[in-house]
Amino acid sequence: MFDVALLGVKGGPAIAPGSNMPASNLLRIGERVILVDAGLGVTRGLCDQGVHPREVDTILITHLHSDHYLELGPFLHTAWVGGLTRPVRVIGPRGLGAYWKGFLTSMSFDIDLRIEDEGRCDLAGLAQIEEMSEGRLFDDGGLCIDALRNHHPPIIESYALRFEAMGKRAVLSGDTASFEPLIAFAQGADLLVHEALLEAGVDALCAGLNLTDGRLKRHLMQSHTTAQEAGRIASLAGVDHLALTHFVPGADPSLTPALWEAAVRETWQGRLSLGRDGMRIAV
Repeated sequence: MFDVALLGVKGGPAIAPGSNMPASNLLRIGERVILVDAGLGVTRGLCDQGVHPREVDTILITHLHSDHYLELGPFLHTAWVGGLTRPVRVIGPRGLGAYWKGFLTSMSFDIDLRIEDEGRCDLAGLAQIEEMSEGRLFDDGGLCIDALRNHHPPIIESYALRFEAMGKRAVLSGDTASFEPLIAFAQGADLLVHEALLEAGVDALCAGLNLTDGRLKRHLMQSHTTAQEAGRIASLAGVDHLALTHFVPGADPSLTPALWEAAVRETWQGRLSLGRDGMRIAV
């Protein structure tokens, strides 16, 4: 087995009735169960895939925007109260360790009580936090994972990820502006999961959040990739299958699937999936 499940496909942390959940992904590669990002709703999304939280053996956090790691602590706590006793490898940018320590402090009453009252193991030691950097992250049992620092200002430590196993290759862009080095990084991939933005919806998004002084719009336009550019990257990389995710805006019903597809079809004519929460894609 080598598949990617899009647990959440919305860009940004804000949710509303009817919206998708923030972006996170589940990869099942042979016996490995890998979580990429842990935004709000990730635990429910994992369970909806039939995977128990304690089955996850590796967690990768692409960058420290809240929609990508807000639920990391609660997820690990849920796995722990659900029977997790072995360490989980957690790889993410510098600063993730401080988040984990802060989470443990915030939940210390409950954690200490459960250790003493229920006989549980120490939660603190279950997350083996490692600092992510560009290059090879993992090479074991026929699975290789590589990271490429992408372009997501003002955050500097933000990464795309490539997974290779069983003669197959899947690439996740992470959050990024259009980024030429991604073409070589994703070259010949069987699946490219890429974020996408529709400029036509940005002004309405900013107005809906009462953020109209220009800063949010500037961030979105400078830090994300239009659907047209995502298609161009996929075309130049020669990938077999392009899946769009992290839709910006991600909760505007006027931006229909037909509009998203029309935008990406300006530059991409190959196999296309418009991501939705829970979508599972075989690599």
